[in-house]
Amino acid sequence: MPIKPTERNALASLDLLASSVLVLDQHARLVFANAAAENMLESSCRLLKQQTLSDLFLNPEQLLAIFQQALEHQFDDSRQDLILERVGREPLWVDTIVTALDNPEMPVLIELRENVQQLKLEREERLIDQSQVNKELVRNLAHEIKNPLGGIRGAAQLLELELPERHVKELREYTQVIIKEADRLQTLVDRLLAPHRLAQIVGDVDIHEVCERVRSLIVAEFPSGLSIKRDYDLSIPEFRGDKEQLIQAILNIAHNAAQALSERIKAGDAELVFQTRVVRQVTLAKVRYRLALDLHIIDNGPGIPVEIQERIFYPLVSGRDGGSGLGLTLAQTFVQQHMGVIECESRPGCTDFRILIPLP
Repeated sequence: MPIKPTERNALASLDLLASSVLVLDQHARLVFANAAAENMLESSCRLLKQQTLSDLFLNPEQLLAIFQQALEHQFDDSRQDLILERVGREPLWVDTIVTALDNPEMPVLIELRENVQQLKLEREERLIDQSQVNKELVRNLAHEIKNPLGGIRGAAQLLELELPERHVKELREYTQVIIKEADRLQTLVDRLLAPHRLAQIVGDVDIHEVCERVRSLIVAEFPSGLSIKRDYDLSIPEFRGDKEQLIQAILNIAHNAAQALSERIKAGDAELVFQTRVVRQVTLAKVRYRLALDLHIIDNGPGIPVEIQERIFYPLVSGRDGGSGLGLTLAQTFVQQHMGVIECESRPGCTDFRILIPLP
């Protein structure tokens, strides 16, 4: 049945809402979807019309049960948290409000609001699980490489001692290549194993002293073309931690950012921002904290390539030619040893690394 002009105007007003709204007929077919619902479901209202809840989601049973209760006017509105699974897409974690309408042609309205906190918790849990798997893999791999490396280097040194005197100059070049490459790989292995060593020097840490130390190191390496701005909340209290580990973690992020800004540095408009704030009532690794440090390291570079954004904290993953892919892995591990986490949001023109660490 066609929608009346008055109803059409009422439905059009739903486009102004930020939450997703679906209006259904008595057969659970969609009559209307507002703009927010189109974005959430990644489809137009025209295509969504005449689809049922069963067409939209792989697990519609609970939502259909609530729909049926609304259809029978067992309540005015019902609120529930649901996980709605979809074909080929991420599941939706939503707060669901189902409302019974006094309209036989459009008897039910469903409002869906993404549960941002639940999404954040799931992402953090996945990040921590991945980090643990990576650590175990890297540690085992590093130990497997470390032992034969010592044998290769020792054999090259012994071989060098046995070289005939008349050919020592010519042949020593080859043994030195072996020794130097073994040393280079040894350094790489040591860096792979470094995150697994716990904090050594624990004391009171002033995060602004840490940021200023990193700033001085970046300025020394990039003296011109790069502007470093500071936006500090000086009320942030000291906390217990390993100052050197935190310097290394923030330096790894800031140094990566400065290297990504190479073109803007040449143009003279590169910008790096250190921002500190306090956030309240934060959940990190399933633990609720009253206060947490909220540190942002923001650059105006080209952004992280989309294809590696989900993997930037994996070891040996780098978006830069010649990069070792260990800087962010080390940074994440050092921050996790302080019960914190690093998050990242990136788009062309703005990359924001956010470090959250519990405060006393």
